Amino acid sequence: MFSPRFSLQSEALNSADADVWAVSDRAHELADKGEDVIFLCVGDPNFDTPEPILDFARARLGVGRTHYSPAAGEPMLRRAIAAIESKVSPHPCSPDDVVVFPGGTNAIYAVLSCLLNPGEEIVIPEPMYIGYVPICDSLRLNVKRVACPAQSNFAFDVDAIIAAIGGETRAVMINTPVNPTGAMATPEQLRTLAAYCRERGIWLVCDEMYSMITFARRHTSLRTAAAELDNIVVIDGLSKSHAMSGWRLGWAVARGPLVERLIEFAGATIFGCPQFIQEAAAFALEFDTYFVKQMRDAYEKRRDLIVERIGRIPGLSCYSPDAGMFVMVDVSQVAASGQAFAEALLDAERVSVLPGAPFGPSAVNHVRLTLAADEAELSRALDRIERFVTSGNRQAG
Repeated sequence: MFSPRFSLQSEALNSADADVWAVSDRAHELADKGEDVIFLCVGDPNFDTPEPILDFARARLGVGRTHYSPAAGEPMLRRAIAAIESKVSPHPCSPDDVVVFPGGTNAIYAVLSCLLNPGEEIVIPEPMYIGYVPICDSLRLNVKRVACPAQSNFAFDVDAIIAAIGGETRAVMINTPVNPTGAMATPEQLRTLAAYCRERGIWLVCDEMYSMITFARRHTSLRTAAAELDNIVVIDGLSKSHAMSGWRLGWAVARGPLVERLIEFAGATIFGCPQFIQEAAAFALEFDTYFVKQMRDAYEKRRDLIVERIGRIPGLSCYSPDAGMFVMVDVSQVAASGQAFAEALLDAERVSVLPGAPFGPSAVNHVRLTLAADEAELSRALDRIERFVTSGNRQAG
């Protein structure tokens, strides 16, 4: 009799996702039964991809751009990315420094696969993007988490990161702006961390997926802040900023031998991304100012709405994030945990939010609300959240 056996990598991926989306999955089951569920859990932009980008993609399809692509990416897109990096950084960027992947998550997987062996140590601040967990688990990395406490509004703490780096550390991975907190590293913090990592012979990887969705101040890229780039890797993409999440397009920017390794990895695992998607992405990067500003302004208004309304609900609190697509809400005064709050809120009011615990221990008493819903839908959800918290029938704690 055949007994299936699976790899350690696949087992790690399976266990990492076990409880992360449990509340969201149950919300979808309720919605499938016809119930009026409001989803505030996923960071998928509710905007459509701008029409000019769609038109360009259609045109490229029409001229047969549907064949194999170079493993490193189409020259048109690599040039566009390099031009942007060169414009904002004192360090020139060559198209040869850019490798294209099907999404930022795949780029992160490829980078970590090329940098670390199983059992080696990587330092990551938390709260952190949920997707890092299965990647690191499947690669069997030893993750040392560095807390960015809620009491400091989850502020980026370069001193704590440096203190966590030890003799076994091979890489540090940071995220700015941060998913889920919206915190942003300052240029000085990035410069300090880059210099320290280089001195210690450690790779520094920076996920900058929310770089174009900032409010009070502009994003500073690690490539801009760092004095030297030979240990630096920057990852970015168009999923959030251009409402192109389903197009699956991201990239890594690095230097020298690592680029060669990444190209080899891409050639062996993905064999290139679709030509017409890459060329539409290049078009998007060259003609995006109006559309990105429209979406960024909408996210800022939604952030302000959530922060104002949460501030009026007894027992709940939040701070106003500097960037990103989410607001973290502290529920510690009304619930035993973010998980308990999210489950009870879905039961009572059919609003789906994401518990904070999967992002890391620092967020265990929080829930994450997405900005990827229009103001009317957010207002409806916030009405339900207020009723839930103030009704006296709450069973969340």
